[in-house]
Amino acid sequence: MKLRFIGITGGVGSGKSELLRYIAKHYKCEIYLADEVAHLIKQPGTVCFHRLVELLGKEILDGRGQIDKSAMADRIFSDVQCLEKVNNILHPAVKEFLLEKLKTARESAEVELFFVEAALLVEAGYRQLADELWYIYAGEDIRRERLMKSRGYGPEKIDGIMKSQLSEEEFRRSCDFVIDNSGSLEESYRQINKRLEAFTWQE
Repeated sequence: MKLRFIGITGGVGSGKSELLRYIAKHYKCEIYLADEVAHLIKQPGTVCFHRLVELLGKEILDGRGQIDKSAMADRIFSDVQCLEKVNNILHPAVKEFLLEKLKTARESAEVELFFVEAALLVEAGYRQLADELWYIYAGEDIRRERLMKSRGYGPEKIDGIMKSQLSEEEFRRSCDFVIDNSGSLEESYRQINKRLEAFTWQE
């Protein structure tokens, strides 16, 4: 079976990670979270690390000399131009990393599905690379409630993040398949299973 490359996107708090945990358990796949890849490629000593410190200043570093994720987030989400410059550093490097992993996965007989999850999947140009894009949808009130409960975010921080992301209409227009994750996880799992019924199911 030819490997299928699926991009997963959606607004912050839509539940992408939870659904990917389910997919990882039941399908022959590899899954990469763009945030985790971005963390890997900005470790001290890397090209991305030096470029980010040069752009944002040493105040984004923690006591061990590593980039502090929350300090960096606070710095960029309040400045649209700065966010764009950071994305221009990180996105090409993340994409290069993922394409190398995709090449290896295509050569493996063990992998049927290759997933990449990113909030900015559409903006970063994965439309041209992936076989299909999935939009994980959940209503704004539900997403806000999840972010306050699970991450302890305040209203101002949530507003800032949501403003930096695509609207629901833009997500829907750019993606091939929508999973409504506003209700129970079981209902979301049913939608996934139906979409992936051509692929090997693992108990």
